[in-house]
Amino acid sequence: MSTFSDHPHRRYNPLQGEWVLVSPHRAKRPWQGQVEDADVPEMPAHDPDCYLCARNTRINGKKNPDYSHTFVFDNDFAALTEDAPQESFRDGLLMAEGESGLCRVICFSPRHDLTLARMEVSDIARVVDTWVEQYVELGARPDIGHVQIFENRGAMMGCSNPHPHGQIWASRNLPNAAERETQTQTAYFEQHGTPLLMAYLKQEQALGERILFENDGFVVLVPYWAVWPFETMVLPKRHIRSMEEMTASERTDLAEALSHITIRYDNLFSTSFPYSMGFHQRPTDGKDHDEWVMHAHFYPPLLRSATVKKFMVGFELLGTPQRDLTPEQAADRLRALSDTHYLAG
Repeated sequence: MSTFSDHPHRRYNPLQGEWVLVSPHRAKRPWQGQVEDADVPEMPAHDPDCYLCARNTRINGKKNPDYSHTFVFDNDFAALTEDAPQESFRDGLLMAEGESGLCRVICFSPRHDLTLARMEVSDIARVVDTWVEQYVELGARPDIGHVQIFENRGAMMGCSNPHPHGQIWASRNLPNAAERETQTQTAYFEQHGTPLLMAYLKQEQALGERILFENDGFVVLVPYWAVWPFETMVLPKRHIRSMEEMTASERTDLAEALSHITIRYDNLFSTSFPYSMGFHQRPTDGKDHDEWVMHAHFYPPLLRSATVKKFMVGFELLGTPQRDLTPEQAADRLRALSDTHYLAG
């Protein structure tokens, strides 16, 4: 690895079956990005104009309940609908087919001014419980083959409302990323008789250089093949295929792991750190899928400061994703940060 830490190389992502170009020598150029405290907007605990706050009326005229913890509702502007016609079209290379499903919004807290990074672990655990309930409920439907739980945080990631919330898109068919991960994990499991991500975690634990946090149930690490500058994964320590297999203590462990990494993200540039985060877990098509290991991906765009983000352009769009900061360097920077949120106290 000494040569790879100083010279251009590419790393293989066994989950997606693709490569990423790493150019660590570029990180040695003078650091030109600003590193300063970002302005923190003052937000009220309750915003009367927010369509996600308790007791407020949404755009469709429905009134939110006076909820005290989490609140789930069908997305008023859903990308998937249950009544989409199941038609198909094929003409040579031209193909299309109807895709049905449903989309839901999960409010993490009635507090408008919070994020996961500023919530108590016990309150994040309630969010985890809600994710589990939704996965089980939606996954039991015969017309749903995949349940995607995710959060877009921050305007930089296209989030239209600062209220702490995430989404669920449940679809009949597997999305591209889930289909690729099913294929790669199946191939590895059939060849080696053990789940790919359990074997990978064992390697990472032996090396230790990319691990950021671990408790009894989960590990947070920077993946060896990370694309985004401060990309991370959250992995269970035992073979858990999907959320409903977690014990009560593992749900709390997951909440603690999420709290840890989101606090570190905020502390990196003293800002409410933007990211897209989501859970990948076994499809809900009725099969066992013993090859699957539930995990979460964090894809944050910031690279040099709170206001400068990484863009996937040029060679990265037309050729291969590329990064300057090595995953090991990113792990070192994240590990060096405080466990206490920079706004605390």
